[in-house]
Amino acid sequence: MSNIAGKAYAMNVITPVRWYTAWVNKLFFWVALKRPSTLQGLITLSLIHYARWVIVGRKQFPHVSPEQPKEKLKYSYMLFFSNFNGSWDQYVDSFTFAIPGGLDLFWKWNVRYSKSVALTPFHRYIQYNQLETIHYYSAYPLAASNDIKSAQTVRESLLAFNRTVDQGSDQEFERRYKALLRGLQHDLGEMHPTPIISMSAAQVEKRVRWHAGQLDQERPHG
Repeated sequence: MSNIAGKAYAMNVITPVRWYTAWVNKLFFWVALKRPSTLQGLITLSLIHYARWVIVGRKQFPHVSPEQPKEKLKYSYMLFFSNFNGSWDQYVDSFTFAIPGGLDLFWKWNVRYSKSVALTPFHRYIQYNQLETIHYYSAYPLAASNDIKSAQTVRESLLAFNRTVDQGSDQEFERRYKALLRGLQHDLGEMHPTPIISMSAAQVEKRVRWHAGQLDQERPHG
């Protein structure tokens, strides 16, 4: 599938880091792991499925076979991977507004980093270092990250409710059932194809129409 699979987009950015300052980036990552509050602005972004930074040293790249000559790299490299909902611009801008200081810390020592503000130079930096994702698989192409979180909430609530169905009178069951629906009203809803125009989204819609047409043909008439 193309990069945009339903509502999700995959981003891969590889940026060079001077080998003698790579340890500074690793220190920042270690602090962020020990103090998650430093990434609170990032964690609150509901459009993100996943985000990860990794430092690969200039002598740490794998070799396919012993016969493969070893590279003599000038730089170490920082790898950034992320899956998210929405457009490329929405995602990059959200990062900038959520943790501008954090972005500058993570990428500060990277070669030719332009800082996260102003937006245009930052966009150019990411575009220049981004590797396009040619193939991308999405198990739930119609689901955004919030849809998946809502599904988990509904499942856990239903399992908890199911454990109490035999308790109390019919009136008590009705009261608890209505309370369950009220509590889940923000998590119940239909999922629709992404508003972003993409080939994969069009294919999803095409399959839906095809299946609907097949069902119409199979129904008895008259």
